[in-house]
Amino acid sequence: MNDHHQEDIIRGRMHKLGWAGAFLGVVLAVTMGYSMWQASVRRDVEQLPVIRAVPEFALTDQNGEEVTTADLRGKIWIADFIFTRCAGPCPLMTARMLEMQKALVKTPEVKLVSVTVDPEYDTPGVLKAYAEANFADPERWKFLTGDKAVIEKLVTEGFMQHLAEENGEPVHGTMFLIVDGNGMVRSARMLEDPELIPKVLMDTGNLLREQGAN
Repeated sequence: MNDHHQEDIIRGRMHKLGWAGAFLGVVLAVTMGYSMWQASVRRDVEQLPVIRAVPEFALTDQNGEEVTTADLRGKIWIADFIFTRCAGPCPLMTARMLEMQKALVKTPEVKLVSVTVDPEYDTPGVLKAYAEANFADPERWKFLTGDKAVIEKLVTEGFMQHLAEENGEPVHGTMFLIVDGNGMVRSARMLEDPELIPKVLMDTGNLLREQGAN
């Protein structure tokens, strides 16, 4: 066997080994990539606790349309409790909700729900003017009013928030509650938290990924 023939055999074997090595490299890369993706998914999705179920309700929005628990089924929504005559924390709470509306502009499936704790004064017309003054998008941010007993049950039993009356005005909690598509409260964030908006975005993002995985 001459030297040229041996060189041809060696080149052929190396060529085959090259293809085998390349194929093995691709397999390893795909396997590692998939493992890293799964690890990333597990790392990014934080399983929020199920706090409690929101009780059934039927209230009226700023446009005079009925909104029920069933209407919000399948949607993630952020709730707070305010009243339009409030000179305390309500203006700041509404400002924070507006920040959330802006931050969540690319996820219209996340809804915002502000429930008045002063339903005798806050009629749909009053709430509509308040919503417009605060640049609320009526397609995603609902201001709800209705029967006082229904609202009290929703606030105190559904969301476990403080509600009382002092000097003829409501005194209420200032939490932002995040509800999943099954009507379960999954997160509660304080108005006073300096990282309120990032935390709410993180919570809604986790629920969106969780909902998408089901």
